[in-house]
Amino acid sequence: MFLSVFDMFKVGVGPSSSHTMGPMVAGARFLEKMRASPFHFRGLRASLHGSLAFTGVGHATDRATILGLAGFEPASYDAARAEAVLADIKARKVIDVPGMGEMAFDPGRDLVFDYGPALPGHANGMILKATDAQGDVIMEETYYSIGGGFVLTAGELAEAGGSKAKARADVPYPFETADEMLAMAKASGLSIAAMKRANEVKFRSAADLDRGMDRIWQVMNDCITRGMAGEGILPGGLKVRRRAKGIHDALMAERGLNMTPPHTINDWMSLYAMAVNEENAAGGQVVTAPTNGAAGVVPAVIRYWLDHVPGASSARVGEFLLTAAAVGGLVKHNASISGAECGCQAEVGSAAAMAAAGLAAVLGGTPEQVENAAEIALEHHLGMTCDPVKGLVQVPCIERNGLGAIKAVSAASLALRGDGVHLVSLDVCIETMRQTGRDMHEKYKETSLGGLAVNVPNC
Repeated sequence: MFLSVFDMFKVGVGPSSSHTMGPMVAGARFLEKMRASPFHFRGLRASLHGSLAFTGVGHATDRATILGLAGFEPASYDAARAEAVLADIKARKVIDVPGMGEMAFDPGRDLVFDYGPALPGHANGMILKATDAQGDVIMEETYYSIGGGFVLTAGELAEAGGSKAKARADVPYPFETADEMLAMAKASGLSIAAMKRANEVKFRSAADLDRGMDRIWQVMNDCITRGMAGEGILPGGLKVRRRAKGIHDALMAERGLNMTPPHTINDWMSLYAMAVNEENAAGGQVVTAPTNGAAGVVPAVIRYWLDHVPGASSARVGEFLLTAAAVGGLVKHNASISGAECGCQAEVGSAAAMAAAGLAAVLGGTPEQVENAAEIALEHHLGMTCDPVKGLVQVPCIERNGLGAIKAVSAASLALRGDGVHLVSLDVCIETMRQTGRDMHEKYKETSLGGLAVNVPNC
């Protein structure tokens, strides 16, 4: 099994990888299918199902779907142009599809939120249709947004045997479990990051790999910087005030004071994570890590390491990312990174496991200690629900990323105090998360029908 570091870390747009990026990607894929068809299309329709319907407005799923059908893609998203295109579509009730001309589309009529039963393949389902001049449907495809920006058609999902993205296996170290990963590390004498690098360079040059990871970190770090400078109220109606700048200003004012308590370091970790997730909530550019809802954890731990840990070097950020991606790939392949499928244990829990593994690696941990760090972090997120208030990726998501970063650092530290031998393995923890997600009531899985979402006033 092999999922690239660029599968686990994607440059995209907020507020959600599964509910915003995924539908946009699905729209782009549907356009490709239309372009390959001999039919002449004159109109478009879309329906959103399951979690995409219940929290779609709060996650901007409707906007993302329309923009995907208008040719937008997450990695090259232009916010100003998007607003202009959406306004034009609303006014003229037409989508100007690149390379195919104008297609009839009335957002109020042709985009349907279906609040009935979810589609059979996954909680995040959508159906896209193309019509002829008479309005008859002549092409239709079902897409599932399975978390982290991964999108599969119904056929691809069935072929994969479940909610898994297609994963290559023709690599030097094709581990499918953490136990296999450790066995390969022991046999080869390589670190987890070194094995992951060997797998990556099967498909791209070492220089391209390093450039790509440099860009991933640059986008992450820029997001932290923007978030620490941003002010005002986040969109969506909850009137959540951006807090990162105020926290940053206060921490900077306290620097150098002898009376600052040691636990203040936790505030720095939370700050970095919250800065990212406030940017995400505002619809800014973020990196899925492995999802948008959990986008703050990994960059926060990297920034903490670089800014606060003696001996840290930006030259080793790639090692951190490769290690984190190896762990994220295991979770993705054997369980889920989708909040709509397994709750927030699959998002912030997975992110914390990835961040803990990456930090343990760059702090000199053995493969066994790295695996232990990931297990500790994931184990102590098991059972965490996904219950965003008003369907927005704000409460409890923003602060939850801060606490996820703190847990990740604590998990790495604990693992490095041991020898890697522990009772609960990462594989057992991942399987437990999968089972817990399967048994979790649907109202706690990104539907905003339970938990904080119904116990906190929405306005």
